Amino acid sequence: MRCRLMLAGLLCCLWLPATAAGELRLEGKQEQGGLLQGQTAPGSAVTLDGRPVRVDGQGRFIIGFGRDAAPAARLEVTGPDGGTHSQNLEIALRTYQVQRIDGLPSKKVTPPEEVYARIQAENAKIAQVRQIDTPEAPFLDSGFQWPAVGIVTGVYGSQRVLNGIPKRPHYGIDIAAAEGTPILAPAAGTVTLAEEDLYYTGGTIILDHGHGLSSAFLHLKDVNVAVGDQVDQGQQIGTLGGTGRATGPHLDWRVNWFEVRIDPAYLLGPMPAAAQN
Repeated sequence: MRCRLMLAGLLCCLWLPATAAGELRLEGKQEQGGLLQGQTAPGSAVTLDGRPVRVDGQGRFIIGFGRDAAPAARLEVTGPDGGTHSQNLEIALRTYQVQRIDGLPSKKVTPPEEVYARIQAENAKIAQVRQIDTPEAPFLDSGFQWPAVGIVTGVYGSQRVLNGIPKRPHYGIDIAAAEGTPILAPAAGTVTLAEEDLYYTGGTIILDHGHGLSSAFLHLKDVNVAVGDQVDQGQQIGTLGGTGRATGPHLDWRVNWFEVRIDPAYLLGPMPAAAQN
């Protein structure tokens, strides 16, 4: 079930020339929704489009690109000796599924005004924990595993147009399975959010994996962890459900690099064969 981040769905493996900033390596998906793992000289400073990026003691870092990322980004590295190197990254564009559904009751398209304040407060809490940037990042060594086995029924980037109103794109993977199916931590992390009843997502857990990378697990039946818990890869954190505004039992698993939405499928190998039985 495990797959190294640097090897999963490999699109780019780019060695940049050695410079005063040191040799730079990038591996991963260099496209919208992709996550790259970089390697440079320890002690270097890295920025992406002017944004500082955490570099660990081994010179490793990650950078990510959202669903609608621009076709180019600029990566700059300043080595421990002060030498600099700049690289323009070409970001491949993707085409996403769009589904149009008409004739729905209005309450299925737009939530009632009396819950707006609740939704805003919940969104603010989620946004806050997604800004956490811890130095420990075990996933750089372990990679990720599937958090549940089942049938993939929803993919990253897809979008619905309900009664002619475009809704927010889907930013995760939907995995349908029986209610109560164990949900496992795809990589080690710290629990930063553990809620049993958010308006949209019902039972919800967020794990901080380090370096600004986090996982969110939505529509859970049971939440088996609390904020501050340290969990290991493969440890059960909850069970699959259909809470919140879900139409049936499934896990919606999402991955963020800070506020940037990453495609979880790019961190994984194929769904284990046992899930297809």
